[in-house]
Amino acid sequence: MTSAERLEQIELYGRGFDLLTATLAEIPKEAWQFKPEPAEWSVHEIIIHIADSEANAAMRARMLAVEPGGFIMGYDQDLWANELNYHDHDPENALQVIKYARLTTYKWLKTLPEEIFTHAVKHPEYDEPYTFEMWLEIYSEHIPGHIEQIKNNIKIWREQK
Repeated sequence: MTSAERLEQIELYGRGFDLLTATLAEIPKEAWQFKPEPAEWSVHEIIIHIADSEANAAMRARMLAVEPGGFIMGYDQDLWANELNYHDHDPENALQVIKYARLTTYKWLKTLPEEIFTHAVKHPEYDEPYTFEMWLEIYSEHIPGHIEQIKNNIKIWREQK
């Protein structure tokens, strides 16, 4: 990844919360509980998942920067959604977690020297080393990917109304 590509990814990462809230502002609250299929997530569950993921991502980024060569925790996102009863969580509180995890991490990412992005750790879901650049690619696209999922949910919800 070139410096310019990295900066582009960092900026996309930094816009994630605003992109999410702009999308959510267009969605009727009554659609937030809709699940296209029983095993798929509702908008409400997606928001809670993003909050959990962002909390983990912020910690992972710091581990990559400070403890290269170490290990980071994996987690089963579907198990978390089920066992933690995501529908019982307040999405407004989750949005605050997303906002501040993103904001603090984004500002910090912009201060890092380029060599930090070559750091790697062991991740239980990857055979190869999990690099900081991999982290950046994954999490810069994480919220936009879920925005597409949310839009698809709402499209199906509207079709079934």
